[in-house]
Amino acid sequence: QVYLTESGGGSVQAGGSLRLSCKTSTNTYGAYRVAWFRQAPGKQREGVAAINSRAFYTVYSDSVKGRFTISRNSAENTIYLQMNALNPDDAAVYYCAAGRPTWDWSVWVNEATWAYWGQGTQVTVSS
Repeated sequence: QVYLTESGGGSVQAGGSLRLSCKTSTNTYGAYRVAWFRQAPGKQREGVAAINSRAFYTVYSDSVKGRFTISRNSAENTIYLQMNALNPDDAAVYYCAAGRPTWDWSVWVNEATWAYWGQGTQVTVSS
């Protein structure tokens, strides 16, 4: 069992930045890949970014590529999502998720491939 706790959400103006954190209950480095998803009101949850268990591979959705960066700090059991150039379309509840490693990264946006989820942190972006 892996417990995940997100933090760092808040309100920001368009063009601003936020850094989200996902603290895990155990050291997931080498054992679990981790992803960030988000869900806006009235929309389905969507994958934002993911990082493999040893932090050498990352993947992003087209909507955030070039603006968001996912990283992990094994010493702190924490996965980060640096979000720059935020716009109102980025407003959502952001969730982190953990899952066992896989060779098939084409399925990373499928929620069913992630076993553990946090409770989410709210991000609001004003225009």
